[in-house]
Amino acid sequence: MIIMKTMEEIEKMRAAGKILAECHRQIAKISQPGITTWEIDEFAEKFILSQGATPEQKGYNGYPYATCASVNDVICHGFPKKEPLKDGDIVTIDMVVNLDGWLADSAWSYGIGNISEQATKLLDTTKESLFRGIEQAVAGNRIGDVAHAIQVYAESNGYSVVRDFIGHGIGSEMHEAPEVPHYGPAGRGPRLKEGMVFTIEPMLNTGSYRTKIDSDGWTARTIDGGLSAQYEHTLAITPQGTIILTEL
Repeated sequence: MIIMKTMEEIEKMRAAGKILAECHRQIAKISQPGITTWEIDEFAEKFILSQGATPEQKGYNGYPYATCASVNDVICHGFPKKEPLKDGDIVTIDMVVNLDGWLADSAWSYGIGNISEQATKLLDTTKESLFRGIEQAVAGNRIGDVAHAIQVYAESNGYSVVRDFIGHGIGSEMHEAPEVPHYGPAGRGPRLKEGMVFTIEPMLNTGSYRTKIDSDGWTARTIDGGLSAQYEHTLAITPQGTIILTEL
């Protein structure tokens, strides 16, 4: 069942989203060669707590960290580690902020130092695919319209779209209905209506879309060692139009 949100509830989620967006803005400043994803995780947790919020991912189904930190061929759910990031790496930092019981979810990919043309194009295309999806996220359209726009743009630029991990509804719980895939035909799936809040979070790979999971049971990698990137926003469908809740 899709849980519709009131404007008051959406505003509470927007407040959580602003904390999350500012945290990403600060992470962008410190994401340089030599820093570790462990240090980024510690920074994010301290920042979120300093704003009177909590990192919702920590403890979720036993997940031990405030962030997911996914480097190079890691698609998502990577554990923060103490190995320094190197010039040319790419890293995705994914976080969920809980403010007074209401959640916001956003992931962003960062280039570390001087990254390759291949990596730059991957990041640019992944971010643009998110916004192509957001353009279709309007009342009256269907989830499939969002998914199709992302897939068409990604594949036209030579990238594959991950199937195993998708967007989702969000509110007082991290994962709610509806499911939001980033691939598939237009005109399918639930119709978008005012009061719906959900994430769009495409993950694009340079090679195959297929994934494999590390022995930790969380870390998802590309099956062929290709690079992966992800960008994610939390959106609300309102009478005033679609609002991105996870931007400043």
